[in-house]
Amino acid sequence: MTKSFVAKEYIFTFIFWLVLAIVLWFNFQSTTESYLAMTQAAIIAAFSFTFTHFLTNKLLPKALREKKMKLFLIQLVMVIFMLSLVFSVIFTYLEVEPKDELPDNFRDHLPFLWKGFYMSLPASFLINGAACGVKFYNEHGRIERDHILLQQAHLENQLKLLQDQINPHVVFNILNHIHILMKTDTQLADFLLMKFSDILRYQLYHCNQPLVPLDKEIEYLQNLVEVEKLRWGNELDVKAQWQINNRKASIAPLLLVPFIENAFKYVCRLPGHKGYVKISCKEKNNSLYFYVENSYSDMAIYKKKDGTGGIGLQNVKKRLKLQYPDSHDLKIESDNHIFRITLILTLSDSYEL
Repeated sequence: MTKSFVAKEYIFTFIFWLVLAIVLWFNFQSTTESYLAMTQAAIIAAFSFTFTHFLTNKLLPKALREKKMKLFLIQLVMVIFMLSLVFSVIFTYLEVEPKDELPDNFRDHLPFLWKGFYMSLPASFLINGAACGVKFYNEHGRIERDHILLQQAHLENQLKLLQDQINPHVVFNILNHIHILMKTDTQLADFLLMKFSDILRYQLYHCNQPLVPLDKEIEYLQNLVEVEKLRWGNELDVKAQWQINNRKASIAPLLLVPFIENAFKYVCRLPGHKGYVKISCKEKNNSLYFYVENSYSDMAIYKKKDGTGGIGLQNVKKRLKLQYPDSHDLKIESDNHIFRITLILTLSDSYEL
């Protein structure tokens, strides 16, 4: 429970009882003396607060915890009757005119007390009902706030889980490429190792933030594409265009990686066919236009359906729903052995460290 929420609850309760006391005072002034009206209003407000506080802060929470609302209704009726009895005594013995007319025998006071009792029932019912309503409202606000905090924590954990599912996959692929090249071309393997260090540095020191600068993310993607181009050499035709105008824009880290990974993973590499990958990334008016196109073979599609591929795309779809629920447009198309991904994303205005 936050301090601001507690302070608002106390202020609201204080104002509620203060207004009730003032209304009672103005009402009693029309039938009795001013000082006596103030005394009546103060006593009624004090007793009402005591009874309703016990009802809403002791009995009601206990009934909610133990799920005994029927018992609470009985307790509510008893509190209403007890408060009405207190009101009856106050109205009978503190009113000037009735006090002068009261008989000496206490038994003869009972008709006055009874009249005050049933006339006080509506007021007692309204006071206790209003107090219970305020308590239910506060409890509902507290439950809703706790639900929002829990949902936010769950969202952060889910995003972290999705991001962690991407990071090891990227690292594994690059290390595997370097391992293969160490046996055939050590100079190229050394160059790729330097690129890999830049990639790993970015992942270790920047990707723990919820947002990263767009230019840093694009630099990371450029390194990733460069590694893939060098790895496949003349086997693939790779073209990439990058155009970033707003240096203050930010984006969720590693969000676009699965698109590039899948393009190189499932690109057509059949004998006699030179596959291709086209990447276009442009930022304009705080919107990112990201397009990836690659050729594919039926064998690659078979692998996807067989369950060995497509995990990255599933993760990025989930991340887009969680982090950009109303500010993205993703289209995934495939026809004539061409796979296309088009993403339009509304970016954040600034990057917070």
